[in-house]
Amino acid sequence: MNNDDLTKHLTYLKLPYIRENHEAIGQLAARKQWEHVHYLAELIKEEANLRHDRTIQRRIRMARFPVIKTLDEFNWSWPQKLNRPQIQNLFRLKFIEDKSNVVFIGGVGLGKTHLASALGYQACLKGHTVLFASAIDTINNLISAQNAGVLKQELKKYLKPSLVVIDELGNLPIDKNGADLLFQIISQRYERGSLVITTNRVFSDWSKIFNNDSTLTSALLDRLLHHTEAVVIEGKSYRMKEVKGE
Repeated sequence: MNNDDLTKHLTYLKLPYIRENHEAIGQLAARKQWEHVHYLAELIKEEANLRHDRTIQRRIRMARFPVIKTLDEFNWSWPQKLNRPQIQNLFRLKFIEDKSNVVFIGGVGLGKTHLASALGYQACLKGHTVLFASAIDTINNLISAQNAGVLKQELKKYLKPSLVVIDELGNLPIDKNGADLLFQIISQRYERGSLVITTNRVFSDWSKIFNNDSTLTSALLDRLLHHTEAVVIEGKSYRMKEVKGE
């Protein structure tokens, strides 16, 4: 088999690392007097590493993070109240294995979105599928799909991932139709997949988010809180600190 034929076969088999590097690794193997199995093992190992890295990058793209955040970047010194061991334990991601939920509660500018994004990013790195979306964008997308008669297909986007992050719940009021649609996501993911939610309102105030519909709010919280860990963050806005130059 000549080199051109080998290249064609490796392209067909979708083995880009081996296609681009087999000659260079072969020369290295000759210099170091590797056995054939060692040479082959090295090529396969690097091909697998490349495929693994590409899979992670694809998961990250599909998650639609507005900005990539990590736990290492988080400013622990700013919030006045924050349970650091609790958060560090969440990053073990056992809550995803258990199909339970996490709700970050706190005022604006305290790092809720940062921590939720970082959890999602960590989940991608560990092999989980993730979707990140704001609460308003989620509801607007579902309403548009409902009006177009494709609600079932749109809902699947929020039901398939191992983890769905819904950001900024409570920043804007939600009407009954929007609340009903959000309830469908929470209800259908119940014990099937994990949710991470960020909100600026304590649970007792959630009826204000949903147009003071106490019945719907109770039903939603009943499903959500059965397997949920709440993380409370208190303090002043970090963004306001930067504006004031503190």
